[in-house]
Amino acid sequence: MLEFLLALLTTATVAALLVPLLRPRPGEPTKRLDNDLAIYRDQLAEIERERAQGLVSAAEAQQASTEIQRRLLAAADKDTAVPHAAASALHRYLPPALCLLIPLFALGVYLQIGRPGLPASPFASHRVSPSQNPGGPQAEPDYPALIAEMKERIARNPQDADALSSLGELLVMQAAQGSGIATVGEPALDAFNKALALKPDDPRAGYYVGLHEAESGDSQAAIRRWQKLAAAAPADAPWLTMLNQEIVRVAKAANLPVPELRTPAKPSGPTREQVEQMQKLSPEERQQAIRGMVEGLAARLKESPNDRDGWLRLAQARKVLGEAAASAEAYARADKLAPLDAGQLADWAEALVRQLPPGGAPGPEAVAVLTRLEQAEPRNALALFYLGAADLAAGRKQDAARRWKMLLEMLPSDAPIRAMLEAKLKETQ
Repeated sequence: MLEFLLALLTTATVAALLVPLLRPRPGEPTKRLDNDLAIYRDQLAEIERERAQGLVSAAEAQQASTEIQRRLLAAADKDTAVPHAAASALHRYLPPALCLLIPLFALGVYLQIGRPGLPASPFASHRVSPSQNPGGPQAEPDYPALIAEMKERIARNPQDADALSSLGELLVMQAAQGSGIATVGEPALDAFNKALALKPDDPRAGYYVGLHEAESGDSQAAIRRWQKLAAAAPADAPWLTMLNQEIVRVAKAANLPVPELRTPAKPSGPTREQVEQMQKLSPEERQQAIRGMVEGLAARLKESPNDRDGWLRLAQARKVLGEAAASAEAYARADKLAPLDAGQLADWAEALVRQLPPGGAPGPEAVAVLTRLEQAEPRNALALFYLGAADLAAGRKQDAARRWKMLLEMLPSDAPIRAMLEAKLKETQ
């Protein structure tokens, strides 16, 4: 109703501004002879100046003046009054009519196909889902190839909830190409619903189904779904802040009260005083101090084994110290408390493969982590390389070749690893 009243008010305003255009303009009619007189007067004055300067003879000047006077007389015989506002009725009424009819036509179309109660859909392609961790700008992915690969994976295992969720997200991102507007179409929604049927707590599928509900005008259902998703999320989930922002945006757009939001856990770290003291130490003293803090954290975690944030901090610290095995063990402890996200899986996988001998294939634990990483990020280079090595070691040459070919397509032409990767591809033939 508000939109209708605003449209009528706009039309009335335009009509009021057009009233002066419809009124006839006062004033006496002007005659064509007046214009001709001004021209001929200038011509006679020019002839007189040329005669005075000696540029023309008196006889020539007289002859030219006579000719101009003859033209003046002819113009007087043809003189007709031309009203100042004698424009045709079409020219007079067409502009005002168009100014009125176009807004009215637009209003009629909007009332037929528009949805005034639906909130805006600023779901740009850069918006990340709960499964993603935003990073720097990247090249546009080959969505048709990724979608085909994911469909093939689902065909091999229709019960793969992660693959179904990944397929839905790829379809959403493909639809957003060019326009930058991410909408959840029917094929993507079908994939997300199947994923939720197999894995009800899947955060990615839950987020996008809620997004579809918001786009369809059911903002309350979207907010309820996202609230449940936030309540079940780990306190340090990297997508929790983004989810809160979506809840606030949808609630305000639908004129609904903003619900109570779950506050994400703030990452802890050294205080400013500790950092300043650390900077004053020599490199050897600094390394010793860091190791002392890491060991203190490890000792505290033995007393509080359910501190997931603590295990993640310990895993990162062990990684910085070059203790790959200890870092991988800490990631495993954190993962048991709550599944790691894609970025944490990548760090865990890196800690595991760092323990491999040169040219060695990853073991079962590393393969399990790398497989989860590939499911979360189908084009992750680390996962493609080492899972290809595991495929080759197990005799699955076709799978190894598929992964390594995809990795070659991603690598720059001058990447040092290309030669080694091409040599390994020959082993799959």
